[in-house]
Amino acid sequence: MTPGNNGASTPEDDDPFGYLYADGQANGAQPPSGGGYGYPNSVSRVRAVGERRNGQQSQQQTAQYGQYGQPPTVPQQQGAYGRPNAHYAAPENFGGGGPSTGRQPVQNGGGRGRGPNTKGLLIGAVAVVAAVVIGIVVAMAGGDDQKDDKAGGQPSSSAAASGNPSPSASASGDESKADLPAIDAKALSLEGGTALASDVKGAKAAGGTYVGNFNHVGAAVTWNVSGIPEGGKYTLNVTYGVPGKDGNATLTINGTPQSRPLNMKNFAHAPEGDYEKGWTNTWGNITLNKGTNIIKISCEQGNTCDANLDQLSLQAGWK
Repeated sequence: MTPGNNGASTPEDDDPFGYLYADGQANGAQPPSGGGYGYPNSVSRVRAVGERRNGQQSQQQTAQYGQYGQPPTVPQQQGAYGRPNAHYAAPENFGGGGPSTGRQPVQNGGGRGRGPNTKGLLIGAVAVVAAVVIGIVVAMAGGDDQKDDKAGGQPSSSAAASGNPSPSASASGDESKADLPAIDAKALSLEGGTALASDVKGAKAAGGTYVGNFNHVGAAVTWNVSGIPEGGKYTLNVTYGVPGKDGNATLTINGTPQSRPLNMKNFAHAPEGDYEKGWTNTWGNITLNKGTNIIKISCEQGNTCDANLDQLSLQAGWK
């Protein structure tokens, strides 16, 4: 196809204003008259608005939207005011074969489709209450354990911090010991040739006075002790001195000799013959009555009595 005789080679080459240019006029372009572009035999593409090749669709669109420049035709509504229109009926008005929009019909008078999950909320509330109750029980159990520990004699943290421990058995024993009688040997009743002396240094009695001349059979000292709070077990503490060798004596309580002698061993490990370095102490378990008792220390047959007597005291209980 040649441009001079048949117009543009392709529709997009058509130029509706070709007649305005020299080359367009050379090719035979003329002003348009009634349709088509300026080129001879050009393809006419002028169509009415809404026109399509399939006539039925074009007619429907024309009927619906109207011709270009004219207002569309409004379809007449069927039914009187306030009456339902069959074309716009609600989905639930259709039968079993009616159209479906993919949405379930609204229930319960047009409200929300489902009510609140009250069962789930109730279960959650019960779980919270149960957790709180369990925590309270555990806390109370821990408090009871702490109370049991304190009741068992364990000192509390406040007492330990203040440095004031709870009363103990030893403290009670010290109080009993302080309340029980004690005496210097020089205040005892001397018998069998015993005598007071002070030439050996180191005695604890007032003035350094002690009881000597005890080293022979029949020598004895007697203590009439009163103020015993109750009958029972007591310990007799004796301070004495030996010349670097062991000794012993007989202990008699309320007229009854004890089965075991009073041990006066050289616990100070003093050299033999050195009375001054031989001061030490011993003890004997005895049983006393409430009130007044007689305690006697004597040198009997079979005893080794080379010793000086310094002080005597009582303590509750046996060692």
